[in-house]
Amino acid sequence: MYELKVSGMTCGGCVNSVTNAVKSLDSKSEVKVDLKTQMVQIKSDKAESEVIDAIEEAGFSVSK
Repeated sequence: MYELKVSGMTCGGCVNSVTNAVKSLDSKSEVKVDLKTQMVQIKSDKAESEVIDAIEEAGFSVSK
């Protein structure tokens, strides 16, 4: 499981964008987004770097 800080999320649409970006890589992944803290917990078989790239391609900044 990864826990990432995702900057730029401001609404439910952003939460959906981040979730969809991760699920496009791994449809079986589990994604939990806390909009208030900007933290995203991800359980996926994909490498963390691949997940970060997908979220950044969706237009968000990611840090650990």
